[in-house]
Amino acid sequence: MSMRQIIGECFALCCAIMLGLAAGAVWLLPTVFFHRPLPWLALPAGWLLAQAICQWVHGRKWNAALLAALATLVAGAYIRVLATAVTLSAMTGYGLVETMRTAGASMLLDFVRFASSGRDAAWTAAGMAVAIATAWRTSAPRRSGRG
Repeated sequence: MSMRQIIGECFALCCAIMLGLAAGAVWLLPTVFFHRPLPWLALPAGWLLAQAICQWVHGRKWNAALLAALATLVAGAYIRVLATAVTLSAMTGYGLVETMRTAGASMLLDFVRFASSGRDAAWTAAGMAVAIATAWRTSAPRRSGRG
């Protein structure tokens, strides 16, 4: 594997993580609007992330499937952290950014662990399965030539 390929794969990994974070932030909007967690949104998030990754990040089947699953996992984890921060913000009366700074990462992650259930993990796993299946079906093999 050449250095160019390694850098390309690392960039694809960073792109998948950033897409997952963006999907988690968008997922926060209906969660806050309806005032309750919506873990089933992992299914459309997984589908959408797989489409985006196959279209813009990586075209190879296995790589796209793994990156889409990772992005869905990141989105599922990030929405839980953001929802916890929003709940803390509402309870304390501070702004969201100030609440996240004051609470710190360890406290937020502890609250996420307390608030998460097996059902949330099951929905995230189902979203990852949708992402893998979608990426597997929509990715096209790339030509190996340089032309």
